[in-house]
Amino acid sequence: MGKVDTSTVPTPTAPQAEGTGRVKMSGKDVCVHYGEKQALFDVNIDIMEKEVTSLIGPSGCGKSTFLRCLNRMNDVVDICRVSGAIEMEGDDIYAPDVDVVHLRARVGMVFQKPNPFPKSIYENIAYGPKIHGIVRGKAETDELVESALRKAGLWEEVKDRLAAPGTGLSGGQQQRLCIARAIAVQPEVILMDEPCSALDPIATAKIEDLIHELRENYTIVIVTHSMQQAARVSQKTAFFHLGILVEYGETETIFTNPRDEKTQGYITGRFG
Repeated sequence: MGKVDTSTVPTPTAPQAEGTGRVKMSGKDVCVHYGEKQALFDVNIDIMEKEVTSLIGPSGCGKSTFLRCLNRMNDVVDICRVSGAIEMEGDDIYAPDVDVVHLRARVGMVFQKPNPFPKSIYENIAYGPKIHGIVRGKAETDELVESALRKAGLWEEVKDRLAAPGTGLSGGQQQRLCIARAIAVQPEVILMDEPCSALDPIATAKIEDLIHELRENYTIVIVTHSMQQAARVSQKTAFFHLGILVEYGETETIFTNPRDEKTQGYITGRFG
């Protein structure tokens, strides 16, 4: 394999320490079909606890499909069929006795487009914990709302207008509100599906800073089209192409010394 032209490769800037070295979630021979069309082929991956794992690759390569397998969001698609195994701390999340509502509390999700509830800022945060029985009474709810908004870096900006609608915030603030909403139900894993694609560079930088901070307490898996973003925020990177997990490893290695020619071609801009 030829040497990578490092002039076109983003320099990884994410801290490379702090992970626990434990596997939080794993995929084993994961295949996904939408009707007759196969979207993922035998994906095998270990997602490490308290690390950020980026999923990269061209549009339609299967990265978002795989992300949605991790909290069974594909269940809502009638023609979707998932085979193989996906485990969380050794337990099969597709087992018949798994409570999907509880699973999605443990594995939260932040979508590409900010989608606050048509409720107040306060109720956006409080709704989930109330439904899941995490809080009892107003004092506990107030404390949790403030804690979630602080963790999402939003408290100082909204503390004086908690009764205002969440939809009245700026795009970047709405996305941080959605992250706070995900945090509020006390997840262990946070999935992010291109969380910055609708945001300007300043709002994107705030979300990336937030991801760095959240990694201290959460395992994060992020789908991104931006290789620069993957290099900045993640410790591990997985490159998907045509439904196949081509290469997975340390972010710095993927970007500076990939093993596979397809990975090299993608990160140097020769295809994708």
